[in-house]
Amino acid sequence: MKTTMTLRNMHFYAYHGVMPHERTVGGDYRVTLLLEADLSAACSSDQLEDTLNYTGLYNLVKSEMEIPSRLIEHLAGRIYSRIKSVYPAITALSVTLAKLQPPVSGRMEAAEITLTD
Repeated sequence: MKTTMTLRNMHFYAYHGVMPHERTVGGDYRVTLLLEADLSAACSSDQLEDTLNYTGLYNLVKSEMEIPSRLIEHLAGRIYSRIKSVYPAITALSVTLAKLQPPVSGRMEAAEITLTD
């Protein structure tokens, strides 16, 4: 059985960006993960060890968000690579990273990047 798990809109305040003030003042970010894995054992067993622990996934993303990057592409790539290495049961992964209200000369809700298998 193929199962899709979504961890939607994890919010972080972090210090990423090309401009020096972005790395000093910080800003709001949103991360969404879309994961595929065979979680049929968890559907029967009701045991945490048979599923993808979303607390562990959240903490992994949080630890990557704490390391400053200049580009959201780089940050998303680090999150993607680390999830794939720590959770080999994941058969497909999509990481969406949004920088909310990026510093542009107008109004923009978010600059967003998605990395997908």
